[in-house]
Amino acid sequence: MPYEPTPSAPQAPSAPPVPAVRRTTLTSQVAEQIRADLLTGKFPPGSQLGEAELAESLGVSRGPVRETLAQLVHEGLLLSRPHRGVFVPRPGEDDILDIFFAREALEAAAVRRVITSPTPPGFLSSLDETVDEIARAAGRGDWPAVADLDVRFHSLLIEAAGSPRLSRMFSTVIAETRLCLSLIADVDPDRRCLLDEHRELARMVAGDDVDAALAALSEHFAGATATLRNRLRAVRR
Repeated sequence: MPYEPTPSAPQAPSAPPVPAVRRTTLTSQVAEQIRADLLTGKFPPGSQLGEAELAESLGVSRGPVRETLAQLVHEGLLLSRPHRGVFVPRPGEDDILDIFFAREALEAAAVRRVITSPTPPGFLSSLDETVDEIARAAGRGDWPAVADLDVRFHSLLIEAAGSPRLSRMFSTVIAETRLCLSLIADVDPDRRCLLDEHRELARMVAGDDVDAALAALSEHFAGATATLRNRLRAVRR
């Protein structure tokens, strides 16, 4: 009888390559967590963030952490020092002045477009609702919530302009604003006029006087800048 080789057992199909989107999603999740920890003050100013420690605490490999740290350095939320590592920056008065200089430029552009263009559906009511929430949060002394609502108010204004590029630029500078706030959040803000300023801004944006709205915005930022600088000085005493 002629020899017939025994058929080899069928080989299991090789596992399909892991889609790149999974890594992107993991990196996005890591970035979201580390960014949230930065903005809530978990990492004190001047502290160093190590890849190995972060990866262990988050239960991930060092790759997504490395990508996240590079991204946050690019966003200005972390500082990279050659041959030393990545650190949480210590914002100074010049930083505060520059942040609000950039914010006023962006938000002034949004105000002009919003007032001179058809109003997006639900935009004005969302502004008013946010101001009402600011009033409630301020009434119970919940200043972290006030800070969150302040960000929401100004983000709504930017979004209403309908410019993806303006929104992208704003996302970086508002994150830096939040970082400044989180690093000095233990000092009483003592800005009782904050609610009135937001209510006035909402009223101005709902009108048709661009110059008056821009003047109100400029005054609002001047007050915010002065308050943050005073709070920073109080922290450093």
